[in-house]
Amino acid sequence: MPSIVDRPAQRYVAERATLGIEDFPRIADRLPPLIGTLAGRGIVPAGAPFFRYRVLHPGMRFTVEAGVPVDGEFDLREPAFLGEVPAGKYVLETYVGAPDGLAAATADVLAWGAAEGVTWDVTEGPDGEEWGGRLEVLRTNPLEVPDPADWVTDLLFRLAD
Repeated sequence: MPSIVDRPAQRYVAERATLGIEDFPRIADRLPPLIGTLAGRGIVPAGAPFFRYRVLHPGMRFTVEAGVPVDGEFDLREPAFLGEVPAGKYVLETYVGAPDGLAAATADVLAWGAAEGVTWDVTEGPDGEEWGGRLEVLRTNPLEVPDPADWVTDLLFRLAD
């Protein structure tokens, strides 16, 4: 069952893309180079990498960021940029399994929120649903746990203030 947690603001380094679910590996594959760039500068990630869904467009298209939490300021080369996940109350649900089950797990959290009367930090924009904080935090390193059935992902959805 989902829980509600308080989260502080979190700075991160990311790259962004707008794509369909079939092209998701294109953004997912940006995480290792981002982590490698940080390591090359002697910067240790301040947490687990994540995907931040910024806009859910009609027709199963997303504007999504592949992000790595960091502390501090530094210069980056495009297309990488610094961002910040806002502080606030978030609904948290932990999912264990392969990525192909994340859509159903997300739908379950959203249905739970509707039944509980939750108000999400989301607005209707010109291109679709614009989310203030909607994350998939990747708690498992696939190099250490090769079986996707054992991967752990935290789903986080920011509540409206």
